[in-house]
Amino acid sequence: MTFQWSSVKEFVPLLLPGAIVTVKLTSISVLAGIILGTIFGIMRLSRTPLRYLAAAYIDFIRGTPLMVQIFMVFYGINALIEGTLDPFPAALIALSINSGAYVAEIVRAGIQSIEKGQREAALSLGLSNSATMFYVILPQAFKRIIPPLGNEFIALLKDSSLVSVISVNELTRYADTTAGRTFRFFEVWFSAAIIYLILTVTISRIVILLEKCLKVDE
Repeated sequence: MTFQWSSVKEFVPLLLPGAIVTVKLTSISVLAGIILGTIFGIMRLSRTPLRYLAAAYIDFIRGTPLMVQIFMVFYGINALIEGTLDPFPAALIALSINSGAYVAEIVRAGIQSIEKGQREAALSLGLSNSATMFYVILPQAFKRIIPPLGNEFIALLKDSSLVSVISVNELTRYADTTAGRTFRFFEVWFSAAIIYLILTVTISRIVILLEKCLKVDE
């Protein structure tokens, strides 16, 4: 069968519901990942035994494939609750945990990039260690880590295609189902690639705008 542009125009609208699920899944996971990553990033820099827990979490997640983590969450939680966990919340949990480990390293690097004089000045003014971290260090660190956080968002958007293995009806699963039904495999996957490209380019542009608004380079 020859390539048909008309088929691409037909398939793109059919895949949009899956794209919406992909964006929703990725957005929630990145938000949860930022929260987790901030907590574990701070723990990683602490002088308490908590830093070993943070290191173990980060090393385990970064050292194992995301697909394995998805299966562990989906089947592991189902085994623990002796019930049926829906694929979507299982995917959210797996992606959030995965994102949290990578964001933790981004946050740690961001915190370490802040000059030590900032902390010393805050402490000399009477701020506690926790107040110094949350009111002085973290705001400056987050301003600097916007670009890598944007890269994490894009990476997770593409990696979210893996949750199709547990039957989450996101973009990749929509494409797979549509291709199997129509037998126009190249056109369907080309349409999915176009949608992924549009999403990633859009995120990149948003990150650039944020950098300019916050004047990250200054």
